[in-house]
Amino acid sequence: MPCSSSLSPVRLTALRYSAALAVLLLLASCGGKKKAAKYNPPPPPPPSQNYPPPQTKTDTTRSAKNTQKTPPAARKPNGNSLFTQEGYASWYGPGFHNRRASNGEVYDMNAMTAAHRDFPLNSVVRVTNEQTGHSAVVRITDRGPFVPNRIIDLSLAAAKQVDVWKSGTAMVKLEVISAPSPVDHGGRWCVQIGALSRQKDAIKLKEHLLESFETTQVIQFPAPDGGYWVRVKVPQDDKKRAQEVARATHVSEGNVFLVRLD
Repeated sequence: MPCSSSLSPVRLTALRYSAALAVLLLLASCGGKKKAAKYNPPPPPPPSQNYPPPQTKTDTTRSAKNTQKTPPAARKPNGNSLFTQEGYASWYGPGFHNRRASNGEVYDMNAMTAAHRDFPLNSVVRVTNEQTGHSAVVRITDRGPFVPNRIIDLSLAAAKQVDVWKSGTAMVKLEVISAPSPVDHGGRWCVQIGALSRQKDAIKLKEHLLESFETTQVIQFPAPDGGYWVRVKVPQDDKKRAQEVARATHVSEGNVFLVRLD
């Protein structure tokens, strides 16, 4: 019987089934391969916070001695300091900013400076808050404070560093690191009295002092923050003589201070 070019329906179905089976086997063999891992990038970091930079704390070590509340006192050199003193600190700022300081410089409340009645001008002093332990190094450029029971007036910048700005006053320890002249002796001195609220009271006090101390020079001048001051200069600016005048001077208004000029 001659071969026919056409396939029977049964054979055609078998061929189709075989082809489909081959395709399934091929797909199964491909499915055995591992797929490449998909890369999932990490979530973006949270937005940065505008935190203030950490404050630099200097000499924050405290001891039991730092917490005691003692009246203003001065002591002889101890350790690396030339002179030490304890008492209350205050600060002064806007009313004196850009005015001439006692050493001739223009006062800048944003600089690390301070006013002191006794230490030589341009002395370098470490100021330590005895409650918080925070310290700052300042240069004495001015005279003051002219308030009883306070030993130093800090600039605004120094007051912030020593934690005096918000409280207004704080018990501190002063350590003179360097000074252009001896701290505890010598120097040029005067007596300063004030502040008097009225000019006529300052003039009256001036006349009284001239009568009481013939060899002295007395001047009266306005204070930067209001009121009037009277200053008594003694011969040779001698400290002992200035101390005598201070002890003998009594006023109903204002206060009497012994002040170093140099």
